[in-house]
Amino acid sequence: MTLYEDLKWRGLIQDISDPKLIDKLNAGGMTFYIGTDPTADSLHLGHYSSFLITRRLAAAGHKPLLLVGMATALIGDPRGTVERKLSDRKEVEHNFACLKAQLQTIFPYEVVNNYDWVKDINVIEFFRDYGKYINVGYMLSKDLIRRQMESGISYAEFSYMLIQGLDFKYLHENRGVDLQVAGSDQWGNITTGIELIRKTTGDEVYAMTMPLVTDSHGNKFGKSEGNAVWLDKNKTSSYELYQFLLNSEDSMVIEYLKRLTFLSREEIEAIEVEHNAAPEKRLAQKKLAEEILRDLHGEGAYESAVKISEQLFAGNIKEIPVHDLLAGLKDVPHFETNGGAIMDVLVSAGICSSKREAREFISNGSLTVNGEPLKATDLEVNAEACIAGKYLVVRRGKKKYYLGELV
Repeated sequence: MTLYEDLKWRGLIQDISDPKLIDKLNAGGMTFYIGTDPTADSLHLGHYSSFLITRRLAAAGHKPLLLVGMATALIGDPRGTVERKLSDRKEVEHNFACLKAQLQTIFPYEVVNNYDWVKDINVIEFFRDYGKYINVGYMLSKDLIRRQMESGISYAEFSYMLIQGLDFKYLHENRGVDLQVAGSDQWGNITTGIELIRKTTGDEVYAMTMPLVTDSHGNKFGKSEGNAVWLDKNKTSSYELYQFLLNSEDSMVIEYLKRLTFLSREEIEAIEVEHNAAPEKRLAQKKLAEEILRDLHGEGAYESAVKISEQLFAGNIKEIPVHDLLAGLKDVPHFETNGGAIMDVLVSAGICSSKREAREFISNGSLTVNGEPLKATDLEVNAEACIAGKYLVVRRGKKKYYLGELV
């Protein structure tokens, strides 16, 4: 299977700028770049799904450059909805340093910063050397620009695609870059770079986009209720990442295995057969979580996440590190308590509707506190009875968890 055929099978190609790119991809030897703006101090899972292309192309003989764009981050790219708030310069500088270190740990290639070549261009040079060559009608035809016109778009965000086009031109002329790769939402920006290079140099360069990884409802992969699943394990713990992947939809998990792992076609097709035969075993989800956890956080973190998951399922609450326990229970109902008699705590927290119901649950063994079956009604909730002197984990039935905090 050629590189292009493999990328197509994995669902990693949406648009290419020229059919000639197919043979060039298969032949190797291209220098390409993929970029992101430092809008946060960590990449998230959506970035991971995009930047994996660097390893695939590098293995086929292409040379990657990673761009972290301080210049573009200070402007903000159009979202197609409303104007972004301008980022603070010191925050952008901090984020750049964090992303550069993180990228080079996960994807060990050279990182460049577009601020290095944009910062010394004055406004006259920008208009004459770049703005002169891109027609406003051409810019207005781009999807994100057209959509954002409805809510209003500043000249700063309108000019974003010119800076990205400038980046492509600079890297082409100074680093030999002849291919830009990005998510499908960047197609308008990438083709602006192709147009600028063609008009100013006559050279032919290429672009390729990948479909955005989403769930079955079209929500971007790596997002959960608007919050990113971060690659930094201090922001999203290994256990949280493991659980997120373990909860991947049955209808999407094989697609994720194709796009987010380096398992071979034969391996993935074998997993698909097993998964379809017994989806309740979540074999595909477990393999997805294993591959990504090992790659991002290492073997030890993966094994720890699996152990925590098993301990939580088995009720071995006290054996789980507090940080991971809180991460694992972050989505369960929370309550605060001043302590006191367990019967009062159960009722005030809404775990039981009344003391009579609490006694019924206790008598039939349906309640556990910190992993231990609650057998008596006279338990006193205090610092000594809590995990780390502060936390109370109550399970009602087999799956309903509550997390209490002693205040």
